[in-house]
Amino acid sequence: MPRPRSLTTAQVAAAALAVIDREKLDALTMRAVAAELGTSTMGLYRYVDGREQLEALVVELVLADVDTTPDGGDTPWRGEIGTLAERVRVAVSAHPAVVPLLMTHRHRSPRLLRWSETVLGILTAAGYDGPARVTALRAITGYMVGVLQLQHLGPLAGAGTKVIAAQSDFPLMASTARDAGAVTPEAEFGAGLSALLSGLSPH
Repeated sequence: MPRPRSLTTAQVAAAALAVIDREKLDALTMRAVAAELGTSTMGLYRYVDGREQLEALVVELVLADVDTTPDGGDTPWRGEIGTLAERVRVAVSAHPAVVPLLMTHRHRSPRLLRWSETVLGILTAAGYDGPARVTALRAITGYMVGVLQLQHLGPLAGAGTKVIAAQSDFPLMASTARDAGAVTPEAEFGAGLSALLSGLSPH
């Protein structure tokens, strides 16, 4: 008679995310997650096949509360996409070490696929199709992932910005770094995305 399952998928995902949040992505191993759960490494294999499945579960957990419903109504299409991207930013910013997994598991994450499907629906309604729709989605996704990574590794409020602000050999960089102190992560993300979307055209 098989042993009863004593863990849920949600518990495994939460333990994996806790390891990543505390020790960064490279620390995610079956052994580390098993220790987080208080079980053996071999016991954990009763629930997941290995690290790849752990990563996919983490992506689903991080995106679990992201609403993929478009605003609808009279909201312009660029505003709808901006809202959808901001929802992802909020969710992922709480767990920045997970950012690289968004693209690694983009083809096996139902939640990320649903988000992309919604964005594609908005783009289609705005007149995008064929290669133009492909590149628009890639540009939006690339911007979103890139800025999240940038804000994690080199935040405007970080020590690196302060060092640049004190440079005398690069006056424009120094001046810009000093101005960066007034820009919040939300403002940085939104302004850049707005500029990107304004430059997109279905033709």
